[in-house]
This record gives sequence, structure tokens and C-alpha cells, in this order.
Amino acid sequence: MEEQQLFETDAQLLAFRDSVDRIKAEIGLFIVGQHQMVELMIAALLSNGHILVEGVPGVAKTMASKLLGKTLNIGFSRIQFTPDLMPSDVLGTSVFNNQSGKFEFHQGPIFSQIVLIDEINRAPAKTQAALFEAMEERQVTIDGNTYPMQPPFIVISTQNPIEQEGTYRLPEAQLDRFLFKIEVGYPTLEEETRILTEFHERNGLNDLNAIQPVLTAEKILELQEIVRQLHIDSNLIEYIVKIVHATRNSQDIYMGASPRASINIMTASKAIAAIRGRSFVTPEDIQYVTPSVLHHRIILTPEREMEGATAHTVVQQLVEGIEVPR
Repeated sequence: MEEQQLFETDAQLLAFRDSVDRIKAEIGLFIVGQHQMVELMIAALLSNGHILVEGVPGVAKTMASKLLGKTLNIGFSRIQFTPDLMPSDVLGTSVFNNQSGKFEFHQGPIFSQIVLIDEINRAPAKTQAALFEAMEERQVTIDGNTYPMQPPFIVISTQNPIEQEGTYRLPEAQLDRFLFKIEVGYPTLEEETRILTEFHERNGLNDLNAIQPVLTAEKILELQEIVRQLHIDSNLIEYIVKIVHATRNSQDIYMGASPRASINIMTASKAIAAIRGRSFVTPEDIQYVTPSVLHHRIILTPEREMEGATAHTVVQQLVEGIEVPR
């Protein structure tokens, strides 16, 4: 009843949920299932956070990212990372203008608002490092000049967890700049049946122009401000800190998460609360986002890795071992 009363008195939050539902509906025109992936991508957008999507080829990682960009009436660019890609191919370069007699900076594809980086782990370390400043500080420094990114600025990257040849592991410093690492699995039997049916009905064509833009840049910034203002109790803040501290004291973990992880859990849980129609955070919101915030920020001990443990399962066990505030 508390949630129903909140909707009747808070038109702003109702409009927020309506915007999210419209984005989900547009993406749902082409994506079957993958509800958690879509919801976390929207939560990252509303948290002003970057996204790393990992999954085997063919599970709609790139498609979902393109569809999210289509639902937003803002700049969108796509960069295909390859082993021979140079930092200047991403950031841009200074070109000499014969008429003015001066060097002029020509912006690279990173200067957009939604930037899709396909197969980010295929580029060498120097090209990956070119993203550090843009992702963290929302700016790029070239030849001593600083160029700010136009807000909102979100990087969505994809990578294949299986293929190793011709790939470069992302350094921890870069992984830490992603709000979420979203692991995308295979569809269920029913979902894959529906995928084939809808693909057949469209005659094998995916006309992404059918997607209608839902949000402008100004509206996205407004929704991000709503997320920042959402209420979270002090005992829930302490709950987040206990979870992150547990990663630093666990015998299963070689390297735990940093305070940035704590901030990201809090911000993301606010976004999930708003998406689900509430103006306050619950323990369930925190538990929902924690694995996707933490599992790319920790390194398991060699012993646990040899036993076949994954970061996701270890994080889940840590969360289950901490008393939930009520």
C-alpha cells in the first residue's frame, strides 16, 4: 500500500517509471528475454555509469546496446576494436590546416554520448588506456588541450569471455571504471523458440528504424538527478560497506573491491529502486545490483580458481553471509 500511495502523490516518479517502461517496450521489439541485461543497462544509464557486457557471440550483446542507443535522442557512435587500432583512431588527432597555419583537433568517435565499443578486449593496452580519462573524468586531453565530453556520456563495451586468440585482458584500472559487468547467458527453450518465430515473421530483417526515441539528453540528465536524490537509510549504507569490506577480508579473494565499488552499489541500487517505482532503496535492490558491480572488481585466490569457483558465486556467498538490515 505504501508503494501505491507513493505513485498517487508523486507524479515525477510515475513519469520516471513510464519512461523506463517505454524504453523496455522499444527494446523488446527486437530482444526476446534478457530482462536482467536490459534492466541493468537502463539502470547504468540512469546512474551515469559505463557498462561492460560479456557473453558468447550471438546472444544480442551488440544488438541490445544499439537498441538502447536508438531509444535515446542523443549522439551515438560505434567503435570496432581491433589489434591494429591506435589511440588516435578513438580519441582523434591534430591536423595541420594550411589556410590558417595552425593545427586543428579533429574529434574521434569517442566524442559522442552513447559510445558502443565492440570487442573491447581485441585492442592492445595503449588503445584501451586511451579510454581511461574519458570514462573517469568525462574529458580528453590532447596536446595539452582538454576537451570535455557532452553529457550524458556512457560507454557500453562488449567482450567475448571464451575466445583468447588475438585478445588482450582488460587491466584492473579500466575494469574498475565500469559500473556493471553484465554477463549474458543463453536464452531458454521458450525464448529461443520465440526468437526464431519473430525472426521468421520479419523475413529475417531487423529494421532498427522502427525504434522510436524515448528520451532526450535533457530528460536523461533530469532522471539522473532524480536517482541521485533517492533516499537510502543509514543502515543500508552500512550494509553496503559491510559487503564491500567482506571482499577485502575473504580468504577466497586475493584483491577486494575499492570504495568506488561501494559508491557504485549505492548509486545503482537507487536507480533500480526508481525503476521499480520507489523513492527509497531496499536491501533487495542492493542484493540485485551487487554481483554485477563487484564480480569484475575482485580477483580470486589461485586456489579458489583451481577449484572452479567464479567471482559471481564468491560474491553471492559473501552477501548471503551478511545480516540483512530490517
